Amino acid sequence: MMTAVPGPVGDDLVASLVMRAQRGDQLAWDALVERYAPLVWGICRRHQLGRPDTDDVGQSVWLHLTDHLRNIRDPVALPTWLATITMRECTRVLSAARRPYAADQMIEAGNVPQTAVTIARQELLLTERHAALREAFTCLPPGCQRLLALLVNDPPVPHTEISAKLGIPVGSIQPTRSRCLQELRRHPAVAALVDAEQASAPLDAHADDAATTGQIHAPLVLGRRGRAAPRPWVRGRGAGRAA
Repeated sequence: MMTAVPGPVGDDLVASLVMRAQRGDQLAWDALVERYAPLVWGICRRHQLGRPDTDDVGQSVWLHLTDHLRNIRDPVALPTWLATITMRECTRVLSAARRPYAADQMIEAGNVPQTAVTIARQELLLTERHAALREAFTCLPPGCQRLLALLVNDPPVPHTEISAKLGIPVGSIQPTRSRCLQELRRHPAVAALVDAEQASAPLDAHADDAATTGQIHAPLVLGRRGRAAPRPWVRGRGAGRAA
């Protein structure tokens, strides 16, 4: 039997959102899409899809969900079902050959392959980490935000340029960076993640700073306001069709 993958905030919230969306609650539908859009985006990224194809896959995935919204029997299995549909849609885009879907397919834990369970778990954990880092980053002092943003810029910004932009000595960049990262890790949303990772694989202080800086890069690239990518298909769909 397949294992359903709980979301970062818990199964009860997902179940509540699904039931509200089934009753036509547009805000609940928007919350579901916002919650699982990074999952869809992450799988598209694994398949190396470009922006137009990612938008195509996203559109198809959410349309499939609106078609099956009233048939959801196991809300906790929703992310694994979405992962399955997304992987099929990615394959369809890459092969330019649409695969048929069963119109009466139920969203249940037993209806998704183990591969989808694994990918959904990986992508949801990654989404949780990115969300925590984005939240903590927005709580940093403006000077720390500017410094860390420059340090994770691609291509890298020379320290001499960072010094000129921020008005700080080159020799102060690394100590300031360490202080900013320490403050970032003290944020409640990040502290639990860092503690869990250190418990499984303890790092020295320097390596810990390097790991945290690397983890900051993806959330900042994905967007300061927490959106994985521009998604014209996020709003104004599911609740209206489910009503």
